[in-house]
Amino acid sequence: MEHAAPRTRRPLLLAGGIAILLTIGLGLLVALRSSTPSLIDEEWMEEVLENRGYLAELISRIFDVLGGGWFAVIVVPIGVSVAFVFARRPRSALVFLVASASAAALAQLMKVVFGRARPQEILVPLDNGAFPSGHVTNAAVIATCLGLLLWRTWVWVLGSVYVVAMAVSRTYLGAHWLTDTIGGALLGAGVALITWTLLTPLSRSDP
Repeated sequence: MEHAAPRTRRPLLLAGGIAILLTIGLGLLVALRSSTPSLIDEEWMEEVLENRGYLAELISRIFDVLGGGWFAVIVVPIGVSVAFVFARRPRSALVFLVASASAAALAQLMKVVFGRARPQEILVPLDNGAFPSGHVTNAAVIATCLGLLLWRTWVWVLGSVYVVAMAVSRTYLGAHWLTDTIGGALLGAGVALITWTLLTPLSRSDP
């Protein structure tokens, strides 16, 4: 099964809109708190600091490379889109490209608007806003898009694991508060749902 039945598109569009609204709402909350992190952010960061070690940091740094920068923003979207084109699914390639680009752009815009400071215990050189996590946004839009376009259970499972692992790695490196990663997951999933819903009618010509 490649796509969900047409009757499911409206609920998915609504779900995507709600996810983005929740992201904005969460961003407003963390912005209003200014430099004071929430209790859940503080407690999670305490757990992270107590359990830091060489192997976990190495894995987190690998995720840092895989989930951000030129690799995640350029190589992955183009690579996956080219794969869809070779599979004779050009419209699916379009969905993936549009969703990836839109999510990345919105994440950067929100970072500027909300201007949240990153944790002091950060292990990687970053200076832009913390909310939402760009890495988790990228992971969520990839996982959700592939899940919707391929519609296979194992894709959804692996995608979910990837998003969670990316979120944990970002907080482990001190690059983000926990709520930053939640916002990123909501944003990425929301953009993917909306893009897929709006462009799916175009995808009917794909095999």
